Amino acid sequence: MWPYPKVIAHRGGGTLAPENTIAAMRCGLDHGFRAVEFDVMLSRDAIPVAMHDPHFGRTVRGAGNVSDFTADQLLAMDAGTWFGPGFAGEPVAAFRQILEFCRRNQVWMNIEIKPAPGFERETGTVVAEMTREFFAAEIAAKGMAGGAALRPGEIDPTLPLFSSFSFDALVAAKAAAPEIPRGYLVDRIAADWRSRLAELEAIALHTNHKHLSPGQAKEVTQAGYGLFCYTVNTPERAREILSWGVDAFCTDRIDLIGADFC
Repeated sequence: MWPYPKVIAHRGGGTLAPENTIAAMRCGLDHGFRAVEFDVMLSRDAIPVAMHDPHFGRTVRGAGNVSDFTADQLLAMDAGTWFGPGFAGEPVAAFRQILEFCRRNQVWMNIEIKPAPGFERETGTVVAEMTREFFAAEIAAKGMAGGAALRPGEIDPTLPLFSSFSFDALVAAKAAAPEIPRGYLVDRIAADWRSRLAELEAIALHTNHKHLSPGQAKEVTQAGYGLFCYTVNTPERAREILSWGVDAFCTDRIDLIGADFC
């Protein structure tokens, strides 16, 4: 159930570029990565932008919440200076800009739906609708429109994958774009993971490698689901979890763990 690349650049460029920016996407590509993970949330006017934190102060200077500003205001903000002077002026990226960059460069996407508190269903719906519209031709060409539950041989590896810690956001994404596969994202694997994945008609479970055991990895993969881990930053740990049956992982250390690591 994992037809995608095995090593994915976290937030575009890992530790080498300001996260979730076009500069980060370019950095990952320059290091040979044709697969990226990034975060998407909504502006005040319900336009998706690439941002991890719901408030300013870390990657964008200042105070306030992302959801209090329009997309035009956000896209004019500096998202690079915090990382280093070489990235000064690098703007916040629109989700559509990243979609276009990745299509142009044949980069696969793990799109993490990252709703600000209180905007879970709206974010899942808007992100999914935009993604579905962007990939409409590919969906139609595969005869997928309508979106029944996907079986292993039916997954199109050229389409992106949605992931989220928000169950509600993924429920909304499923309703808005059933043809785009889903992965449920958790810090620790809870006892109800099977029922959660079944309700989402998800193809994969995404989890923190720090809390994963070999037994859990075996249980998930033997149940027929893909197993993805975040965020693995040493080759030694990567080899260990892969030996447990983990299908794929993202990394910040794209300088230490190459795209061809597996």
